[in-house]
Amino acid sequence: MRLNEIAYTDAKPIEGYGTGFFRVGGEVFEGPLIVGPRGMVAWGGFDDAATLLALQEDIDVLFVGTGSEISHLPAALRETLEEAGMGVEVMASPAACRTYNILLSEGRRIALALLPV
Repeated sequence: MRLNEIAYTDAKPIEGYGTGFFRVGGEVFEGPLIVGPRGMVAWGGFDDAATLLALQEDIDVLFVGTGSEISHLPAALRETLEEAGMGVEVMASPAACRTYNILLSEGRRIALALLPV
């Protein structure tokens, strides 16, 4: 087996998570969070489409972590994001964190919106 060291550019990987928090780039953030090319910002959850739409010029895909279990996005939010032309992938927050880190290490144009577990 060959092991390669992962090198991240300016974006910060998700280093850990727990009940109500995420650790990103050595800092702990509580509550819903967006991690993207411009850094971290608090997120108002499914009712906060404006913060997600602000990412659309910088990314190709938005991953949405829905907490400890996978769930559907509210229809209105999904429609708003799709009408704006954003690629959206929904999964449980732990899977979203892992997927984000892998694609981030490949230099992809991605962002991550997370609800805590």
